[in-house]
Amino acid sequence: MIHPNLLSRRSFLAIATAAPLTLAAQTKRIPIGLELYSVRDQLKDDMTGTVRAVAKLGYECVEFYSPYFEWTTAQAKDVRKLLDDLGITCPSTHNSASSFTDANLPKAIELNSILGSKYVIMASAGKVENLDGWKAVAETLTKAAEKLKSAGMSAGFHNHQTEFKQMEGKRPMEILAANTSKDVVLQLDVGTALEAGVDPVAWINANPGRIKSMHCKEWSPAKGYRVLTGEGVAPWKKIIEAAEKTGGIEYYLIEQEGADVPPMEAAEKCLAAFKKIRNS
Repeated sequence: MIHPNLLSRRSFLAIATAAPLTLAAQTKRIPIGLELYSVRDQLKDDMTGTVRAVAKLGYECVEFYSPYFEWTTAQAKDVRKLLDDLGITCPSTHNSASSFTDANLPKAIELNSILGSKYVIMASAGKVENLDGWKAVAETLTKAAEKLKSAGMSAGFHNHQTEFKQMEGKRPMEILAANTSKDVVLQLDVGTALEAGVDPVAWINANPGRIKSMHCKEWSPAKGYRVLTGEGVAPWKKIIEAAEKTGGIEYYLIEQEGADVPPMEAAEKCLAAFKKIRNS
């Protein structure tokens, strides 16, 4: 033991300052959620029971996809109460491009405000013919982000293979990243990026602070998306390190499009595998 009198003032301050930082690092938690498309059939048959089951598995948040847009405000309030009762959140929703039109954006804002969502994510831009078309999509996202800002939210875009395929010598995702405001989230779908031949770690590092959320979807050349987390080729440790060090990740979303086991079992196994990888 070092006698207190032997500690210099500088050493004492260094120790005192380091302790809270170490504690903060240890207590920092990034929620792991489920993209509910993973259990779409169950959700369609029994939304309340399915969300309860997902929370019981240990998921801390969920992302509702486009059918949510048909809810009334009363339905959205019921869902919010359910989430609050379960102690989970809905940090973002998945939306069709139509949710970003002048006619529909006010409803998206209203529903997402009720749900407590922070990000309204465009899940698909529809058919876009050329790079000028993608620049128009970027303009739509930036304008939406400006309107969402007053409600404490922002817009985002979720990639599929299409956005990472070459078009006129450029990838559409590069156009979106370069032509949207920094407020627009680039929600990374890991599986589709891998299928398109993109290095997800390099993409995260090229867009610091903009990868606020990820769809943690596995992929393998042999079975496509019909693999569980850790059974494909995704370099999860490197992806997680980049997301947390550079990407600005706020929450993870497990997504599973199909497997050799039932969807809820797949969701359970993927969560356990992801936690094991992240904590190893």
